[in-house]
Amino acid sequence: MRRPEMIEKLYLDFDGFFASVEQQVRPSLRNRPVGVVPFEGTEHTCIIACSREAKIAGVKSIMSVREAREVCPDIALVPQSPDLYRRAHNALIAEIMAVIPIAAIKSIDELTCDVETVDRLAPESLGQRIKARLRQHIGPYITCSIGFAANRQLAKMACKSGKWHGSAYGDGLAIWTPADMPGPLHSLTLGDIPGIGYRLEKRLHAAKIFTVAELLATAPKQMRSLWGNVTGERLWYALHGYDVQTLPQGRGMYGHGRVLPPGHRSLQLAQDASRLLIVKAARRLRREGWYAGRLWLWLGLREKSWQNAITLPAVRDDQAILEALMALWKGAHTDLPRRTEVIRVHVTLLDLTKADERQLDILLDDDRTRRRWEQATDAIDALNLKYGATLVSVGPWTPPPGGYAGGKISYTRIPSAEDFW
Repeated sequence: MRRPEMIEKLYLDFDGFFASVEQQVRPSLRNRPVGVVPFEGTEHTCIIACSREAKIAGVKSIMSVREAREVCPDIALVPQSPDLYRRAHNALIAEIMAVIPIAAIKSIDELTCDVETVDRLAPESLGQRIKARLRQHIGPYITCSIGFAANRQLAKMACKSGKWHGSAYGDGLAIWTPADMPGPLHSLTLGDIPGIGYRLEKRLHAAKIFTVAELLATAPKQMRSLWGNVTGERLWYALHGYDVQTLPQGRGMYGHGRVLPPGHRSLQLAQDASRLLIVKAARRLRREGWYAGRLWLWLGLREKSWQNAITLPAVRDDQAILEALMALWKGAHTDLPRRTEVIRVHVTLLDLTKADERQLDILLDDDRTRRRWEQATDAIDALNLKYGATLVSVGPWTPPPGGYAGGKISYTRIPSAEDFW
């Protein structure tokens, strides 16, 4: 395995992305602590993103609104605007690509680049060119932090460590050259390493590993044993500066989830929301050429959850998927009291098969029916695509309050324009 002797990777992370986009487009929010929340008009929710000013005051993402107001009484709460963030992401990507090719977009607010030979001796200049172009062509309120290192793992850690400098947050630039390593790692905690969460940190403590220095002193095979798979061994090599290539990941599922707003948490309204969510997931499934073999429904309740799954005969049309969803809901209505309050709903299509690899069930002779429903579904998709809106659907189409059902921006997926119809 190759061990680079120079900086080869760049990792870029936008600072408080959702909140900074809001500040850029809404002058009244500039230079103020801002918290982005899922819904407007409710205090019983959490902060999903916060601005630099809010972070400096002590506000954190996933903090409850009540806690945020305690540490920062003058915080401005703004309901999320996912389509705005999607469009801002696309504009920012275009500007960065004018400076350097992007190797991989990791999320709505993170990306990585391969540093070309001409820039490896002057990474700070490259970082400043990227920042200057964003200020000039997008605006000064959407800032980014950039980390440089020998591999992607270290560059991401450098980026994260460079976000805070003194009492200031954001717009950071950290350069970890191979000659400097592993010095910068020793000031970090185990939790600062991407991939080490609460449970894994407890496992490391049980193995008498409490610091990053002690983790670095382990052997690759010991790391594999601690992780229970090859990921631990790959992390060992990455932390020691080796060029570890990311393994390709296949598609495993299509799904959507939604926290239901207060007043819309009955079983029937949760069922209506789940119909919309599963249709949007099925649209994505079709656009990328897959069939689904299983449907999973999960309901988050006040103190527990309810879930069930149903097998599908390798389908992609709305009729078959909605019929299966209703079968799951029939079970939910049977199992749960009528006045059950549903806080969250998730629907997921699993056991995927590529369209050109689909195998029919020899015991289920429904191919003719399936083809007719697929043709009808394709016609509906084409009509909605033509007009850029959901004009036709199979059954009722009743979006829950707050909008953006199926267009939520997750940490791993950037929605397309179609997801907001």
